[in-house]
Amino acid sequence: MSHAEPVLRARELTRRFGGLVAVDRVSLDVHRGSVHAVIGTNGAGKSTLVNVLAGEIPASGGSVALRGHDVTRWPQPRRARAGIGRSYQRTTLFMQFSVLENCRLAAQAHHQKPWSLWTDAAACPLAVPAAREAAARAGLAGVLDTPAFALSHGQRRQLEIAMCLATGPEVLLLDEPLAGMGAEETERMLALLGELKAGHAIVLVEHDMDAVFRIADTITVMVNGAVLASGAPSAVRANADVQAAYLGETA
Repeated sequence: MSHAEPVLRARELTRRFGGLVAVDRVSLDVHRGSVHAVIGTNGAGKSTLVNVLAGEIPASGGSVALRGHDVTRWPQPRRARAGIGRSYQRTTLFMQFSVLENCRLAAQAHHQKPWSLWTDAAACPLAVPAAREAAARAGLAGVLDTPAFALSHGQRRQLEIAMCLATGPEVLLLDEPLAGMGAEETERMLALLGELKAGHAIVLVEHDMDAVFRIADTITVMVNGAVLASGAPSAVRANADVQAAYLGETA
């Protein structure tokens, strides 16, 4: 695969639920070193698209390729091991566990060794260093022993990304990581995403338009499951169809 080719590529990706077409022939390329934002109103199909890219929901049509390899029929665990990580709209943390333990569990899921039945999990030579590194990269090195329930909302979002990083992904699928954040927390998260994109291909689903236009390199606008427009932020902001359908007076 050449350097210019996308890490993650979707072509004519479609997902039907009975008579409802939730994702309608969506194509996108996601490159390492960039943030590809997917925006749209509620019900536009954004989260369903992420679920199909992650392999949590099978596609009804089209294809998904990772580093040039067709992964369309791969289930979510296989895609995760191959380098696709994701976070969710709703918190998926183990609230009673510490930051380090949450990250360690994520790392162990990636570095599975079913034959090591008698090995102390907390001393795993692969999972523990990966967990510490992921927490540090997400800005949580100072709270490793803090239980998740004691973290602020913003720190919990950082922990979700740290758990994703602990699996060693090349692609990050982030579903509304800024949801519920105040201005200061948003700034920290945007700074984190800016740091992470250097080594990752990032798909960002987000409703905070100010944040999207600050951080995204490419924006895809979805309406009723289909792509209305896709391109550089300046081109999307100036698109008359996007302004009429979504941005309105804020464009």
